[in-house]
Amino acid sequence: MNSFQHWLRAQRLRSAQFRRWGVQSLGAIALLLITAWPAAAHHATGGETPNSALQGFLSGLAHPIIGVDHLAFVIAIGLLAATAIRGIVLPVAFVGGTVLGTLIHLMAWDLPFLEMVVSASVLGFGLVLALGRQVPWGGLVGLGAIAGLFHGYAYGEAVIGAEMTPILAYLAGFATIQLGIAIAACQVGRTLLKAEADRPSLALRFAGFALAGAGAAFLSSVVLG
Repeated sequence: MNSFQHWLRAQRLRSAQFRRWGVQSLGAIALLLITAWPAAAHHATGGETPNSALQGFLSGLAHPIIGVDHLAFVIAIGLLAATAIRGIVLPVAFVGGTVLGTLIHLMAWDLPFLEMVVSASVLGFGLVLALGRQVPWGGLVGLGAIAGLFHGYAYGEAVIGAEMTPILAYLAGFATIQLGIAIAACQVGRTLLKAEADRPSLALRFAGFALAGAGAAFLSSVVLG
């Protein structure tokens, strides 16, 4: 066996190892989402309204993480972003929607079927990722922005009654953490796609099914109470 064959074999082994790592890592994330969800709270400050910029920012950073349904959706759009050339548009549209959704809540406007739509968004975007079907990108970005309205409306509950400074800091906090998580998920997804350039990434599809399963669990809890 010549040196080139040795190198080619090493590359194939490395690629297989990375695929296994990707599947295991994404599976662990999905398992964490499902097992942590029943105990998750939606207020980083224990339900207390932030009264300073620092409290608002820290609460904003924490809310999309301790709200496991929100975290699952952010991971889903990050992984979906990896499948498009200008994929960053999807997370940006979603985050913009969450900011607007929070403002809608603060203006005391109502969004119907809030928890149902939030849970259904995780299920739907997880299925898009899992099935690997081509969905019109503009439509997917639009749906991401609409989903953002409902996720953001849920975020708004944490700052009802707060002053303007903590509210602005809160918006900055959750916008920052969501973009950070989505970009990190996008980078993981792109790395996995490069490792499997000859076929659709099984790791991404596995993650999609796991996220869809988490979404189905969230939705069934809402429907069945």
